[in-house]
Amino acid sequence: MSDSLNVRQRPLTQRVINILWPSFLVAGVANILLFTWIDPELVVMCLYDAPVVSRMEAYSLGFFTLWLLTALASALTCYFSRTGER
Repeated sequence: MSDSLNVRQRPLTQRVINILWPSFLVAGVANILLFTWIDPELVVMCLYDAPVVSRMEAYSLGFFTLWLLTALASALTCYFSRTGER
């Protein structure tokens, strides 16, 4: 059997890290690109009744949101790329 068919034999921590590490890197780059074009304080000023957040809080919320979305995309890719064996 090839290594791609032995995914279930890998430890759970390795499988989780295989999803979280690349998504962390992509979220970091996406965060840089996003906040290069968008100033978070201007976005908050445009929203009606939005809570006041500092730039650092907006950067953190943006990063963790992007990390969650990219981790979800990576996890779905891993899930749907599995073979028919169970």
